[in-house]
Amino acid sequence: MTYQPTVISDDLITIPKLPGWVTSGRPETPEDVAFLSGAALSHLHLVLCREDVPQPLLRTRLALRAADACVTHQGRPERASELRDAVAFLQPGDHPGPAGGVYQSWRRAVERPVSVKALHRSLPDLEPEQIAMWLDGSDPRGAGQGTPVARAASVLQAVLADRPRDPATALILADAALAQTLGWSHVLPLMGLDLKRADLRKTGAELRTAYHRATAEAAVEATQQATDLARRAARLQAVAPKLRAKGAEEAVAMLLASDAVAPTALSSLRSDRAARRFCDRLVELGVVRELTGRDTFRLYGI
Repeated sequence: MTYQPTVISDDLITIPKLPGWVTSGRPETPEDVAFLSGAALSHLHLVLCREDVPQPLLRTRLALRAADACVTHQGRPERASELRDAVAFLQPGDHPGPAGGVYQSWRRAVERPVSVKALHRSLPDLEPEQIAMWLDGSDPRGAGQGTPVARAASVLQAVLADRPRDPATALILADAALAQTLGWSHVLPLMGLDLKRADLRKTGAELRTAYHRATAEAAVEATQQATDLARRAARLQAVAPKLRAKGAEEAVAMLLASDAVAPTALSSLRSDRAARRFCDRLVELGVVRELTGRDTFRLYGI
């Protein structure tokens, strides 16, 4: 393999970029693939420790990407914008539909520290005992021992063996296993980003190799997303002290924690009208984007 030279910045304020030999490498053997996935995960682990990265926002942004990929695997036509709408405007007692339900499961999976109880909340049709069995390796096809990626791949294979038509559940639990093994507090959607539909039919060594490849690609994407969100969050936080609206601090905190926010959700502001004016003002300042392009039922995010 031929690698690009690595340039390491000594700027402690800037999130360091992944070395060129990770992002430009073309792995030719399973060993190469495993090496690059380990390097990419190691770099991502350091990025996730940084205080300037808005962690909840990163998780929800990646949850939308993972849900979009899962819905595509199922052959459904809904895309990310429709998944956003299905969950953002959900009323109490309503169901978001099959595609929206996939996104809702991913959103719930990343909201709370990873645990069997939290995963059961995300996947209520599963028994907690079944979730625990998959994650702790009690299932002979399940997690077992080995590297974080090998353990996660085993969980994926075990869940798909029992639920072949439910890739979203399998990918959520695989990412949960990965997070547990790496010592991360929350599930970070990774496997759903780049694992191909054909990869979900693989088993054993072929699945592990595909998983390593997807891990490397997803870790690169997550690192780039973290860098972009850290920059956007810094701009919003710089403007926040100048905002005069009552309840502005709570509204900014919500924007820093969610992929998309409807003005009606900003309950700390005086009224829906005040919330819309507040969001439009942030758009004018260039620190928030309107995500739908609509005149009504608008969504905002950084």
